[in-house]
Amino acid sequence: MVKVLISDNLSDQAAEIFRARGVEVDVNTGLKPDELKAIIGDYDGLAIRSATKVTAGILEAAGKLKVVGRAGIGVDNVDIPAATERGVVVMNTPFGNAVTTAEHAIALMFALARQIPQADASTQAGKWEKSKFMGVELTGKVLGLIGCGNIGSIVADRARGLRMRVLAYDPFLSEQRATELGVRKVELDELFPEADVITLHTPLTDATRGIIDARAIATMRKGVRIINCARGGLVVEEDLRAALDSGQVGGAGFDVFVTEPARENVLFGHPNVVCTPHLGASTTEAQEKVALQIAEQMSDYLLTGAVSNAVNVPSVTAEEAPILKPYMKLAELLGSFCGQMIDGPVEAVTIEFEGHAAELNAEPIKAAALAGLLRPQVDSVNMVNAPSMAHQRGIEVSVTRHDREPDYQTLLRMTARSDGRTRVLVGTLIGGTKPRLVEVQGIAVEADFGRHMLYVRNYDKPGFIGALGSALGRHEVNIATFHLGRRDVGGEAIALVEVDQPIEAALLSEVQALPHVVRVNALSF
Repeated sequence: MVKVLISDNLSDQAAEIFRARGVEVDVNTGLKPDELKAIIGDYDGLAIRSATKVTAGILEAAGKLKVVGRAGIGVDNVDIPAATERGVVVMNTPFGNAVTTAEHAIALMFALARQIPQADASTQAGKWEKSKFMGVELTGKVLGLIGCGNIGSIVADRARGLRMRVLAYDPFLSEQRATELGVRKVELDELFPEADVITLHTPLTDATRGIIDARAIATMRKGVRIINCARGGLVVEEDLRAALDSGQVGGAGFDVFVTEPARENVLFGHPNVVCTPHLGASTTEAQEKVALQIAEQMSDYLLTGAVSNAVNVPSVTAEEAPILKPYMKLAELLGSFCGQMIDGPVEAVTIEFEGHAAELNAEPIKAAALAGLLRPQVDSVNMVNAPSMAHQRGIEVSVTRHDREPDYQTLLRMTARSDGRTRVLVGTLIGGTKPRLVEVQGIAVEADFGRHMLYVRNYDKPGFIGALGSALGRHEVNIATFHLGRRDVGGEAIALVEVDQPIEAALLSEVQALPHVVRVNALSF
């Protein structure tokens, strides 16, 4: 039975969803790294929030692990490259807490504009400092969004409801989408000097780390207010503190910090700073949503192969999964055949889709083909890490779709180049589910993929088939099926022989020595 560990505090209903779907689940929270490492090898899935750190060491100990599910949007606590290398899918729930986080950013904006925390503390201390807390209106002010994805677009909508003008910096935001949102798309050098309030809603990457530093702050409008409910590290905290002290920045609202838990921070204690302990996603509604969503996503993947909201593999919907599964198997078999025929490093791969196959989601099929191709060289390769491994090896990978009518209703063609030579294999599905090989190196041949197969390239000469059969008989190898194809009379031909047992090196040597044989390979599927 498939087994999942929940190692962080999730809604109790998440465990119930796993059980209802037929997944065995253990809830064991607060584990130290060594404790998690000691037990993780028993599980197919790991459901987490932000507390569990899924390091390379944890992944190395997780021999069965297939998926890590993060209930929430951030996956900073998961070593994505290590997970990908080990073939572990990492998925999150990017939409479950979008509204909650956006509302928190708006709340911090109001808190800064009206100095609410400071006024509350003063009033409850018995003071009545009405004149001290002079706020500003948000109506008519300019809001600068850095990041206009799921959360940023909600903030934009709420800000427009407050009659603010919204500028948005996001390299992935189209002009059409900006128009739909009612925002003006700008570059940072235009956003910084115009914005009265700047709020960040972007992931932490090499490109965004320190996106607001002393140099950026110097170009901003004096008295600007800065809000960060996204990720610690987007703002250089020391530079922001200096700007707060000088008055260049009028206030800051921070929910995230470079080091968390933030027991101390350079921003703490400043009278114009409002801080919260990473509460962006902390509402009852949001926590319920992300917990239920990650349980459903992980169950779908472990039970059906459907992939949703993965950060390191292509998505496959629950509807697509049963349709794609036989194509992925065919692609993997073609890749495996090709990989076993190639002796040197692969330089380039092309996967062509014809007929019904041309209408499918190509990415998972491509990943399956690459996994099959690389498996003879790399034991640990699978669909998750195959594209990454191909990239690391400098393999050029391309996909082509054809709208022409093939001889079969659906076809996959795989071409691999190595040492200046190309290998071409073509396959189809019989009855929509059963993989079949229909062409090898331009020679038509119809063959099922057997567990053990002998591939022989030879010249079409009388007596060859008898000699091959005799050689197999001498080694007491039983023939299950025998498939032949040739280019023309007396020309190049191939034989694909399915046998009942693994093929020994002695048999390969004897067949290679037969007259008219060009090449022999033992294939296993």
